[in-house]
This record gives sequence, structure tokens and C-alpha cells, in this order.
Amino acid sequence: MYEPGFVQQNIDYFAIISELYICRLNIPFYKILVMRKCIIIFIASCFCLGAKAQQYEYVQQGEFGITAGAAHYFGDLNTRAGVNRPKPALGLFFRKQFGNYIGLRVAAHYAQVGYTDVYSKNEYQKTRNLSFNTNIWELALQGDFNFFKFLPNTPNYLFTPYVTLGVGLFSYDPYAYLKGKKEFLRPLGTEGQLVNYKGRKEYGTMAVCIPFGVGIKYNLSEKLNISFEITQRFTNTDYLDDVSTTYAFPADDIFPAGPNGQPSVAYLLQDRSYEIVGKPAQLSLVEGRQRGNAKQKDQYAIAEIGISFNISSYKCPTSR
Repeated sequence: MYEPGFVQQNIDYFAIISELYICRLNIPFYKILVMRKCIIIFIASCFCLGAKAQQYEYVQQGEFGITAGAAHYFGDLNTRAGVNRPKPALGLFFRKQFGNYIGLRVAAHYAQVGYTDVYSKNEYQKTRNLSFNTNIWELALQGDFNFFKFLPNTPNYLFTPYVTLGVGLFSYDPYAYLKGKKEFLRPLGTEGQLVNYKGRKEYGTMAVCIPFGVGIKYNLSEKLNISFEITQRFTNTDYLDDVSTTYAFPADDIFPAGPNGQPSVAYLLQDRSYEIVGKPAQLSLVEGRQRGNAKQKDQYAIAEIGISFNISSYKCPTSR
């Protein structure tokens, strides 16, 4: 590391020596001035190039990377925050650094989530016997804050924990299996949405999420970092699992049988208690019986490991 004034002192020294040597050659004065400027510029350039390797002049402009991990759902089917049905999640991101502590990230994720009442310890939920799966495609803008100064390839600043907060959009489309066949639930209106039961409208396939999480990051080399992050997504939908309010009543009228007298797919999936009690669906026979909890929105979380590549530059040190 060069001390303040070191570069200037050495430039002056070499310039004086060069001038004495040039004078001995009886070179015209105007040529001496031109040569002196050239010598000073050359020497200063050499010192700046040498300073490029100094670690304190390394500037991390940003990073881009990939992530892989597991996603989990929390909502009307998983009311006790059980973490017993993780599903795969993949991601891509680009982070722009504003100094060594603050970054702005654009991230895209694909995740699968799902759950079933089979895992519940509550007898009512076991009898309810609902289940779902969905694919999630998410795009989010997040702000990251490092607790420690993070400067790749600098021994004292290779590690930091951080927090992240942002806003995003995601798509979802829940489905379940009936007799081994995949059935999408939204078009069925399992809570009476298709007939506007009690003013219920068909929900969309897009929703807003608020990612909030924590992570740790470690620098492996000048170009490479590794990270681990857990981020919870708070959403504005209660239909990630297709379960929200009460059973539609009377179910026989709202979900009429087909031409052959067989129960419709919607009827069979809106109340699956018949698969547990061994007789026609029971829970939907009572008006106002709870199917889900509309007061709490659904959530999902992603835990992931990431590999990122630094985008960096160098700046010439300045005297102070």
C-alpha cells in the first residue's frame, strides 16, 4: 500500500534525474519540456498500474448467480407451520452493489409447493382430507443489507450475514389428484365461486408477495461467492391451496351431478371427507361449516444455497 505523497515524491525524483541527464546531451529547451511531461505521465501510469493490485482499491460493482434449494407452504392445510413436505426450488439473480453494505437485487424463482391434511394432528383436518400442489413462478425486487463490510478477495472482509426485504409477483395454479388424474382446482370453483355463492369471485393466478429473509455470504475468490439464505414470502392471497372460507351449501345444488347421475369432479374435490368416513361427503352437509380460515393469507418460504460471480473494477488510489 502506497503512503500519501509517495507517488508524487517518486515522480519528482525521477523527473529531476531525467532532466539532469537530458541537459548533458545538449537537447533544446522546448524538447526538454515535452520529454519531461512524457516522463511524468509514464511514471504516474506505472504507479497506477501497480496500485491496481492493492486490495483496498478493489470495487465490487455487483454479482449474478444461481440458487437451488427447497420451498415449503404454510396456510390453511398447514396451520402449525410443519416443515415436512419440502419441494424443489431454483433461482437466478442479479445484484447491484451500492457500496460495501447495500445492494439491490432482481431475482427470479421457480418453486413447487404442496400439502395434505394427512400430515395434520387435528382430527377435523384429517377428516377434511384436502390436498393440493402448485408450481410457482416468481419475480421479485429486493433490497439487501450486509451487517459487515463485504469486499471480495480481501482477507478481513470475506464474510457477512445480511437481511433482505422486497416485493414480488408470482403465478400459481393449484391442482389435486382424483383417482390418479390431475385436476386443476381453480376452474372448479370448489367454494362456490362459479355461481357467486355469497359474493365469492373466482380467484386469479397472479398474486403479490413480500419476501423477507436472512442469509450469510462468504467470498471464495476474487470472482466467486457462496451463500445460504432463508426467505419467507408473505402473500396477498388465501387461495394458494384453493382453501379459504366455508363449504358452499347446499353442495348438491351448487355442484350438480352429470348427465349419467355421477357426482361431478367439483363435488368430489370440494369435500373429500367421504374418502375417510366411507360414506357420502359429510362436512359440506352443514351450512357455514369451516373449510379454511379467510383471516390468514397463505405463505411460502424458500431455503437455498447460491453461487454467485462478482462484477468488479479497480480505481487508482488517490493521495490524502
